[in-house]
Amino acid sequence: MNSNKKIILFDGVCNLCNSSVQFAIKRDHNDVFRYAAIQSKTGEKLLAERNIDTNEIDSILLIEPNIAYYIKSTAALEIGKNLKGLRTISSILLWLPESFRNIVYDFIAANRYKWYGKKEACMIPTEELKSKFI
Repeated sequence: MNSNKKIILFDGVCNLCNSSVQFAIKRDHNDVFRYAAIQSKTGEKLLAERNIDTNEIDSILLIEPNIAYYIKSTAALEIGKNLKGLRTISSILLWLPESFRNIVYDFIAANRYKWYGKKEACMIPTEELKSKFI
């Protein structure tokens, strides 16, 4: 695993999460991120190393190379700061109180399967995208 890459852990069966990963891949022009489903062996290992309870966090996390990590709205906005077209708005939204941002985030996360659907299994990356997944 390349230790200088930021890792996005996402819910591999969530259609919204999968669409968000595809969105990030298209805008990650500086090749900042690698991706893993929370349900994968790699995802489970990274969560266990950080003592993260998936009953509390089950949709998206951002892991920095130095073992630090972000959850919920902060993870989404920190990801956005690295993506073409989202840098400014993500930086501005980070100024909002985290408790307020997470109310909105938690509402969307709680309804994501109902609104966007769920896959039977985690997505399998195409050949050209395999190098981005760990």
